Amino acid sequence: MSQTDLADDRINQSFGYKQELRRALKLFSLYAVAFSIISITTGISLNYAAAIGAMGPASIWLWIIASAGQMLVALVVAELGTRIPLAGYSYQWGARLVNTAYGWFTGFIGLAYLSVGAAAINYLVVAPLIATLLQPVIHTDPGNPHTNFVITLVIFAAVLVINIVSIALAARINNVAVFTEIVGMVGFAIAVFIAWAIHPNHGFGFLLTTGSANTGGLLLLALPAAALMGIFTIVGFELAADLGEEAIGARITVPKAVLWSVASSAILGMIALIGFTIALPDDFSKIAASSTPLVDIVNQWLGDFPSIVFLVLVIFSILALDVVGLAGTGRLIFAMARDNILPGSRFLRQVNPQTQTPIRALVTGSLLGLVFTSYGYYITVSGTGKDAFFALVGATSTLPFIVYFLTVFAYVLRRDRMAALPEAFNLGTWAKPVMFAALGWTIIALGLLMIPRIFWLTDAIVVIVIVVAAVWYFAVLRGRLARGEAGVEQLPDEAAVSSTP
Repeated sequence: MSQTDLADDRINQSFGYKQELRRALKLFSLYAVAFSIISITTGISLNYAAAIGAMGPASIWLWIIASAGQMLVALVVAELGTRIPLAGYSYQWGARLVNTAYGWFTGFIGLAYLSVGAAAINYLVVAPLIATLLQPVIHTDPGNPHTNFVITLVIFAAVLVINIVSIALAARINNVAVFTEIVGMVGFAIAVFIAWAIHPNHGFGFLLTTGSANTGGLLLLALPAAALMGIFTIVGFELAADLGEEAIGARITVPKAVLWSVASSAILGMIALIGFTIALPDDFSKIAASSTPLVDIVNQWLGDFPSIVFLVLVIFSILALDVVGLAGTGRLIFAMARDNILPGSRFLRQVNPQTQTPIRALVTGSLLGLVFTSYGYYITVSGTGKDAFFALVGATSTLPFIVYFLTVFAYVLRRDRMAALPEAFNLGTWAKPVMFAALGWTIIALGLLMIPRIFWLTDAIVVIVIVVAAVWYFAVLRGRLARGEAGVEQLPDEAAVSSTP
């Protein structure tokens, strides 16, 4: 056994756990996990039309602000991931830094985000895109809810099988997805830009156009919708830490994966946005109203076949996000069940000895996604409650920032009393400015996502998530904690364990 293996094994032992999951993820695979879950392809494809419609081409520059804010959070997560590199990321951080009750609420909010996000992405995005791709061959209708529901079931099944087989297989898919993301978004954006440069229809000043939001009042109203593209996209990088128990050299590789994923996503996403946006027609209202705006831009400048290739790359990139999303969901369920804080914890905490994957937790995570998908399918078919479903989907923007706020706040409370780790990533004298700036950024982002009237129904969904968590806590979990049947101990001061042999 290598020195790195010994150090990794001692991490689990120091927190009272045995090593059950297979350590197989090297640095690039961890980076691929974080990069794929951010998925600039998914985030930009989903929100580009709304951003352009709200604030015109100038909306793309808000990406820089969101990137800077999320890099602050990533710096905190990177350091925290060296000190508590355990499956269950948000739950473990909250529980170890404050107490198990705090960890429960943080972890449950994270679980709600991942579960709803899987349903939204598969049913509302991937399934219609696959139906569009298959339309010329088997005449599928992208607008047919029955077709989309069947495709979604197939997607969930395939993603589950991949995760059950091994984390290494899931990692290989995400390794490939790094390149499809770059080729799909950045490569095609550059190709479109070159096509525009050959026959330009306007100057670079077009990128500062605010469209219909020309007055100060309208700009303020448009700002939240326009900012959503960056805020919605550059999230999930912390899932590299959620796979910390399967990482080789976790205390070195996890922070690198987190920071590299955010930095590369920010840069590549900005390049893609400039390329696609400069190629917009002068009257961009049609693109703003499109369900596939980027595909339309590619088709306009490059033709039918390149747009089909672009669509295939987009679909693969989003499916890779699906794979890593379920991996993260399964590890979060497993980690919470391991500490007996979930219903059915004894059942959910089992790890299959052959595959060394938490199969029961993975199946449960997949079923949770299917529950929300079925709800979306039912209201689509029945024609009732459509606003409620889209509010549920909208909560996937707000919920992760609540997790970020709770995580950073907990670290602000405890960092000064924790020992530094030799050779691990450390913010040093920049810790306090970074932590407080990150905390301020999460508050600003939550304000943008919760204060405007258009998001009030989404706020109600967030309240429901918190109420459900509170009901379980007061009805069952508080008793388990009082009897010592569940939970973990808060890290004592100066408790961090060195990773050197």
